Amino acid sequence: MPDHLVEPRIPHDLHAFIAGLPKAELHVHHVGSASPRIVSALAARHPDSKVPTDPEALVDYFTFTDFAHFIDVYLSVVDLVRTPEDVRLLTYEVARELARQQVRYAELTITPYSSTRRGIDEASFMDAIEDARKAAETEFGTVLRWCFDIPGEAGLESAEETVRLATDDRLRPEGLVSFGLGGPEIGVPRPQFKPYFDQAIAAGLRSVPHAGETTGPETVWDALTHLRAERIGHGTSSARDPRLLAHLAEHRIALEVCPTSNIATRAVANLDEHPIKEFVEAGVLVTVNSDDPPMFGTDLNNEYAVAARLLHLDERGLAELAKNAVTASFLDEAGKTKLAAEIDAYTTDWLTD
Repeated sequence: MPDHLVEPRIPHDLHAFIAGLPKAELHVHHVGSASPRIVSALAARHPDSKVPTDPEALVDYFTFTDFAHFIDVYLSVVDLVRTPEDVRLLTYEVARELARQQVRYAELTITPYSSTRRGIDEASFMDAIEDARKAAETEFGTVLRWCFDIPGEAGLESAEETVRLATDDRLRPEGLVSFGLGGPEIGVPRPQFKPYFDQAIAAGLRSVPHAGETTGPETVWDALTHLRAERIGHGTSSARDPRLLAHLAEHRIALEVCPTSNIATRAVANLDEHPIKEFVEAGVLVTVNSDDPPMFGTDLNNEYAVAARLLHLDERGLAELAKNAVTASFLDEAGKTKLAAEIDAYTTDWLTD
């Protein structure tokens, strides 16, 4: 674990409870979920890349000085995904890792523009992610859904291309449920993306932009007002605006909180200063997520352990946190009911053994 992160100190039994707890994850990136094993394998396939082929060397490579440095490193890993076979391998292996953590349902953020602009045929890209999705559900029991996001650093050209890929009936993959906006926030104002979100929403997709991670609460307001956000990716700075917290709580607009990510990218100075407790105390619907887990030396189980320490949660509290993600997800109602019941049954069994 990188030295700027803090190992959560919670009882061993609680770690074991978390490891078996059925979960949903709502904020986890496709390329950012590539394990060191997969990154090194992709780097070996493409030796012109600056990404290390040694998994141990990736620990240092994935130590970030600030958010801008993180984006540079992230894009270097994106550049390793150059063929439909790379896409399929990555997607399937991400599903395997989610299943290992008892993730029953995940909304995986995918940036198709990053692949199609590198020459991957768009139809082949869609086929690759869908083939991996179906195989993962059959073989692992993990249901994947897609969020197609705009890479904000690539400008409005990427927004136009992303919304085309997301709304063209000849290309739109069956698993697509939402539309997002990632990348840097500084210098990338949210309102300029309104026409593209309007198109996506009109096509039945849900709005889930990143906002307020490295900028102030005004960026969250912009995401709500201009992009009609139904959930907010990160939203870290929301704690600085009591009116915003009240609005999020009243309208049950969930925050996709990624504690270790926020520390790794220096969005928050340290875990003890993370605003997750303020969100919960304000009545905001909080979900816990891993974002780009191997890059940040974490996984979803660790993020639940972090939350347990910061929020002083026991098993029942962790189960409620897991059900928050189910509530905030875009899973159908029958699926939500089934997964929530599975979480309750697991918790009851654990506490009565």
